[in-house]
Amino acid sequence: MIFSELYSAYYNAVAQILKAAIDHPLQKGEIRSIVEEYAFSESILNIEPALSEGRWQLLLPDGTTPVRRAPIMPMTTLQKRWLKAIALDPRIRLFRDEAEGFKDAKLSYQNGAEDIEDVEPLFVPEDFRIFDQYSDGDDYTDETYIANFRLILDAIKNQYPLSIDTDNRKGRVVHLEVLPKYLEYSEKDDKFRLVGLGRRMGRTINLGRITRCERCEEGALSFSRKVPPRTRSVVFELVDERNALERALLHFAHFEKQAERLEENRYRVTVKYNQDDETEMVIRILSFGPMIKVTAPGHFVDLIKERLRRQKDCLGS
Repeated sequence: MIFSELYSAYYNAVAQILKAAIDHPLQKGEIRSIVEEYAFSESILNIEPALSEGRWQLLLPDGTTPVRRAPIMPMTTLQKRWLKAIALDPRIRLFRDEAEGFKDAKLSYQNGAEDIEDVEPLFVPEDFRIFDQYSDGDDYTDETYIANFRLILDAIKNQYPLSIDTDNRKGRVVHLEVLPKYLEYSEKDDKFRLVGLGRRMGRTINLGRITRCERCEEGALSFSRKVPPRTRSVVFELVDERNALERALLHFAHFEKQAERLEENRYRVTVKYNQDDETEMVIRILSFGPMIKVTAPGHFVDLIKERLRRQKDCLGS
């Protein structure tokens, strides 16, 4: 893996543990605290036992380390090529003006600036054919969209309200005054959504429908302070056969989640997701077949059963 969310977090977490062990003998629970800060909640299932049991021979029983110098991780040429490749993603322009590579740019990476100007991209967008994503995603090259996105992002960081005009599904212009709270991205729809506080209730706005977005005076507005919950959770049990645990953690890498061991090869995993992406979550879980059993909540179990019934009907017809 080059920059896997799972594996790079492992290396960074262990590097922080070694830095701490060089400075002082690690106390009980300190490894867990470092892992929770620099990796994922479920990473403790692998990192702490590997270090404490000596499978990774990096820590001594007294909490010190035989390593004498703090670990450094300069980027390889392959990593630089990967970064150059993702710079070609049109969504980069939402955050920076230069979309074509990193001209005259250097990436700060732990131990100093890494120059990636002179490397070739590892891949280009034309190398991919996406078949499980809707084709009417947001236009990330549109200058109005880019300006709106950056203004919304600034409003989220600095917490000031916006005056927004948006087209509804019937083609009518709707005026909204919103205090932005956060942006969310739907991988299936390839769209960004703004979630914020409105005068009466929380509002969710598709950025692609926004026709006008301006800052408005905060003193003149009064907002409800309660955002309706949009995050849901699904709990499933997993049998770790055919490397199912690692595959599941990678598959749900971009979701907030927790994992706990129930038995030697059985785990309970809780994954949080946006309610608008519930159908996608059902499909994702079903792709693991008998390795995963959904246990909660009840309505999600019913969705799984209904989906399986529909598949059975299609096979019988």
